[in-house]
Amino acid sequence: MSHDDWPLWEVFVRSRRGLSHTHAGSLHAPDAEMALRNARDLYTRRAEGVSIWVVPSASVTASSPDEKDAFFEPSADKPYRHPTFYEIPEGVPHL
Repeated sequence: MSHDDWPLWEVFVRSRRGLSHTHAGSLHAPDAEMALRNARDLYTRRAEGVSIWVVPSASVTASSPDEKDAFFEPSADKPYRHPTFYEIPEGVPHL
């Protein structure tokens, strides 16, 4: 397999314990182990990370930004999901 045939991997890095992994970028590698090592070298050079995930780009399924209105519209008609639907009882200082 030549370098041109290597699959694309998406890299997610968690910078500190307790935080979420965030997308750091992409890279090409022949397998998951090499992708993980390359991600470490490329995206955590200054010890910014405590955890790295690598995911084959072909395995990622995402919604299209062009279809955001149709995709997210059904949630707009459910006001009970918004905290403004509920009344805060008196005597409850931090709800």
